Amino acid sequence: MLPKVIDIAKLMEELAPTELAENWDNVGLLLGDYESLTKKIMVCLDVTRELVDEAVSNKVDLIIAHHPLIFEPLKNIRKNDYQGELIHLLIKNNISVYCAHTNLDKAEYGTDYALATRLGLTEISTLHAEEGEQKLCKIAVFIPEGHEREVFEAMAVAGAGHIGKYSHCSFSTLGIGTFLPIEGTNPFVGQIGSIESIKETRLEMAVPNSKLDNVVNAMIKAHPYEEVAYDVYHLKNRTNKHGLGRIGILPDKVRLSDFIKHICNHLNIERLDAFGDLDKEISRVAVCAGSGADMAISAKNSGADLFLTGEIKYHKALELKSIGMPVVAAGHYATEATVMYWLTERLQKITFALQYSVEILLPDTVTEPFHTLATNRGRLDF
Repeated sequence: MLPKVIDIAKLMEELAPTELAENWDNVGLLLGDYESLTKKIMVCLDVTRELVDEAVSNKVDLIIAHHPLIFEPLKNIRKNDYQGELIHLLIKNNISVYCAHTNLDKAEYGTDYALATRLGLTEISTLHAEEGEQKLCKIAVFIPEGHEREVFEAMAVAGAGHIGKYSHCSFSTLGIGTFLPIEGTNPFVGQIGSIESIKETRLEMAVPNSKLDNVVNAMIKAHPYEEVAYDVYHLKNRTNKHGLGRIGILPDKVRLSDFIKHICNHLNIERLDAFGDLDKEISRVAVCAGSGADMAISAKNSGADLFLTGEIKYHKALELKSIGMPVVAAGHYATEATVMYWLTERLQKITFALQYSVEILLPDTVTEPFHTLATNRGRLDF
């Protein structure tokens, strides 16, 4: 089955809810048509001319980018400027663009989580958690004795019953249901015109709002009754799993100089900027991908031995040297690129489970704008 753009957008909403984005950000479907069919998806950090050319060559229908294609309000769309040319080219080739930026950064398993796991951290938690309201509801359905298992499993497969890292969560109570079949019905049990009573189980399961329709349809399909009795309750559960930055533990203590080598190897970079005692032993590491210098104090207060981010402004670096904690700036692109691989793998697993006939690609185009120059001035020799 070919999914539509809106089907993929719903999956992205589950992975990185748009309400997590900062007010100044621009996320969601920024270009295209929700009703367009999607055969190929390309996941990237930046929508550049080179990347769009590659997408066109590969007949991609949807680009999922981290950095927004459109950030500031547009006053015109002209082919003779960089952004206008990109938009014209995308429209001409029927390529939609979906962006997940700060919402993906803050998502429980988003940009910073991908970076932390890439570096081998364990016991990972959010560095700066933000409390928010989950978009959840609860379904309560009444099932005749002996049919509970098939209805329960159908609902779980469709997306019900996930609480944190646990799946198939439910609660059941026994009771007696009554009904009177009238003319024109075809009751599962009982006779037309006669009040019936039957042992039933009330099954309750939590469901993300984005999966409600799928779960209800699966429930009704698996249920033996001609008319299924069920209730839907909207919940206001709170969560603090979202937020910027992650902090975790290395398997073994290492010297800062050795961990810098580790960072370069695992982020596939030749150099980085750092300050701190190279002989200091590192165990507890905090990370914030991209431009995360403002999270350094939170990292220090959380007991981190080291703070890693993408880029730091010169005067901010001078300020941070005074807090007595080593700080590493490994590059904006390098620290965020890991999320492309995580997101591609995750989307491919989900779409496969949903039996969507869609291919998800990583680009060959590298959008890192900077190159390492052949000079050793100011560099750390390993």
